[in-house]
Parts: sequence; structure tokens; C-alpha cells
Amino acid sequence: MNYRYTLDKSSKKFHCPSCSNKRFVLYIDEVAKEYAPPQYGICDRKSSCGYRLAPPAEKLSYFVAIDSIKEITDKAFVVRQNDNEMLLPKSVVLEQMPNGIYIAAYFIDEPKYNFNLQYNESNQKYFSDSGSTIVLEPIKLKPKFIEPIYFDFETFRKTLKSYEQNTFIQNLLKRVQFPFSTDEVTKVVVQYRLGTVTKGYRAGAITFPYIDKADNVRAVQVKQFNEQNNTSATDKLDKIILNGLKNDNKNIPNWLSSYIDYGTDNGYFNCLFGEHLLNRFPLNPIALVEAPKTAIYGTLYFGSPDIPNNLIWLAVYNESSFNFDKLKVLEGRDIFVFPDLSKDGSTFKRWQEKAKDYETRLPATRFIFSDLLEKLADDHQRQQGADLADVLIRLNAKDFRKDEVKSYEQFTYIERILTGLRLFDVQELAEMAAQMFLDREKMSYRDIIDYFKSDGLNGTDATDLLDVLVIQKVVIAIDYPNYKLIKVK
Repeated sequence: MNYRYTLDKSSKKFHCPSCSNKRFVLYIDEVAKEYAPPQYGICDRKSSCGYRLAPPAEKLSYFVAIDSIKEITDKAFVVRQNDNEMLLPKSVVLEQMPNGIYIAAYFIDEPKYNFNLQYNESNQKYFSDSGSTIVLEPIKLKPKFIEPIYFDFETFRKTLKSYEQNTFIQNLLKRVQFPFSTDEVTKVVVQYRLGTVTKGYRAGAITFPYIDKADNVRAVQVKQFNEQNNTSATDKLDKIILNGLKNDNKNIPNWLSSYIDYGTDNGYFNCLFGEHLLNRFPLNPIALVEAPKTAIYGTLYFGSPDIPNNLIWLAVYNESSFNFDKLKVLEGRDIFVFPDLSKDGSTFKRWQEKAKDYETRLPATRFIFSDLLEKLADDHQRQQGADLADVLIRLNAKDFRKDEVKSYEQFTYIERILTGLRLFDVQELAEMAAQMFLDREKMSYRDIIDYFKSDGLNGTDATDLLDVLVIQKVVIAIDYPNYKLIKVK
């Protein structure tokens, strides 16, 4: 039995709510062991009445204790239990618990699915087809703590040299359209601890270390760039070292064997690129991008976080790495998010949906999605799925840097929003909005902008102030372009 409600198989009939004849077969609630409410059933006068109404479908599920669950596609998980692994469609994983998952009973009971994990049939739950329980995020389930194994620090330290061989660094100094000064590049190299592969098949490549908040090196990504600073190859430093040792018939050190074994099961890039900067700059807002290259460009163009209120540019690694386990380290921060472009905007939408969930789980944390890339990119770049680095590199960084004499009108959108967030506290904004709305239930975008203009603001200032009101959750968009006032305590 895979569903909570089944039709009564006895000969008992009731009066039909439609034709009133005593020809009505009721549904039975298998959980309560009684008939479902009297409107649920089927009239067996099919030709002359035909009334039928089924109760909301609820799937039965069984509990499965597991060691881990990992998302591999948009539609599937890989689940591990002891030595067994199984591919599961996301649609059959109805709920995730701290020590296991509930799986739809039909998937377990049907022989054709070859279900090979142990499950607890006595531990049952029902879930409605309407999706009352939603799996928002694949989570790693660990019955016991596994001590992480880090990349050997001394081996990592040996990469911090030979920048004259580093194609990416030399491009920044000499070959890009608007080259950077040695001081600017040196500063970003030191902050992010960038390095160089000096020999072997990746000689001249740059190393992007993923260093966690406790200064442990989690992984070292290797990127080979051409002279246009486009990626030509991607690798991992542990793999390069392993191949070199095998080719030279040398012994593999214990740390490398242990590191590779651990990473195969637990993932390598399980912290943010640049995460080690969080302790050093505890008050700065965050800029979050996909790739390390983009984080480097963001710092070069918008300035180093050692200047108060400048952004700390961090990278998640790839599109699917925008996940809770990585981002929980940002709790309490303002986070400006710059998703890569996509033809249909799907990356932007997926990250935005996830961020709404993360905000409910991370107190005092705000994800602010920037449209800067959308404004700067052309149609070709959208088709190519360009990132912010692809757009910035065509522009002169001097136009982006803060200057003591720069006027407010010359600020970038991000700088203006940060200024607004610092200028007004939430209570001031709430009082301003209450006066604007008065007794109105909602206001249109145009009415709000006109109101601000009548108060002396220009068009840019007015739209920025509205964005600040939305970010601070003082107003909210409803049946856009209308806005509703939120009661702020």
C-alpha cells in the first residue's frame, strides 16, 4: 500500500452527494483506519451520475538511514549506506533528516527499481503530492565526525614564487588592454596567496589556493591561461604532483595518499576561495562570484578590502557550489552576488532562490543580487555565458577606483548602495516609507520615484533609495511594478 487513501473494497454503499442514490463508494483512511470525509468517493452510476472525488494524494514513505547524500545533477542524488551506493531521483527523496532520508515506498517496493539499501518499513510517513515537504538543499549526512585532511602546507608554500613565469600575472602587468601596476598586482598576489607551477606539463600556470577561515589549505586549483587571459586548461595541484611522482617512479608521500583518499569521498573545494580574508577583515561586505579569476579582477577594479567598506571578493568555485555548507561561513555579512551570465538567466534565478532559503537560516545575513553584469554586458557575452571578469577586462580600472575627490555621481551602483545602507538605519527608512505610503495599501514604482523626486532627489538617487528600502525589507514588490509597505518593528 503506497497511498494513504484507498477505495472501500467491501460491498457497503452510501448516498451519493450528487445524485443522492445509495450507490456511493467511500475512500478509507488507512492511517486513521476509518472512512475519509463523506465527499470523497466514487458513484458507481457511471453513465447517469459519474460523481467522483479523491482525497489529496499522499505518498507513503519509508525511512532509510544513510551515511551521505550528494547532488550530482538537477534531478538526481547519489546516496551511500555503508559500502553500498545508489542513484536516486530527487522526486523520490521526500524528506532529509539529520541521520537519514524518507524515500517514496513505491520506489522501494517495485522490483524493477532494484532498490539495494536497508530501510525501516515500520517508520512510515505520508507526504502530499502538492509538495508540502520540499528538499531545498542536498546535505552531507555524517553519523560521526571525520577529521579533514588538508593539503600539505609546505608543498603549497613552494608555489609562492616564479611570477615572471606566470602567464596570468604577466598578462595583468603587460598584455591586457589596460595593464595594472606592479604594486597593484603584487598586493592581490599576496592577499590571495597566488602561486605558480614551475615545471611539468602545466608550467607557467597559476595556482588558486582555497584556504579556509582557519588558514588550512583545502585545495589548490591550477589554471593555464593564454596570452588573452582566457582559460586554456584546468587542473588540481595534487593531481599534477601525483602524475609527476609516478612518471619519475618516486614514492608517493603519505600526506598525498591520505589527502587524495579523503578528497575523493568528501570533496576538495569545500571552502570559498579567499575565505581566509574573512578574519582579517571582519566588518567588510562581501562580493560573491563563481570563479577565482573573477574575484581577482573584482579586487583589482573595485579596490582592496584593507580600505574600510571595500568589498572582499570571494569565489564559490563553480555554479553548483553556491550551497549552504560553503556559505554559512558568511553569517552576519552583507553579500553582493554576481552570478555568471546565462542565455536564459537560469543561474541568476537558481542562486536567487537558494539565497532566499539561506537568509532564513543565517541570522543577520543579506544576499543582494547585483545587476551590474547585466548592465555592462552585450548580447554576445550573454550568449557566451560571460562572467564579470570578461566584462571588466575591457574597461579601465581607473574608472572604478574610489578617489577622495570623486563625486557621488561618479560612484558605481554598488558604491552608491553601500553608501545608502550606511547613511540610513532601518527605523529611519521605515518612518520615511510610512510617510510616503500614508494610508495607501500599495504604491507603483512610478509613484514612489515621483515622490522622491518631489523631495529634491534626482532620478539615480531616487532609484537607489528605493533599492535600499527593498534591501532593508522596509518595502516589498507585489504584483510588480507595485510595492507594499512592511511593518518594521
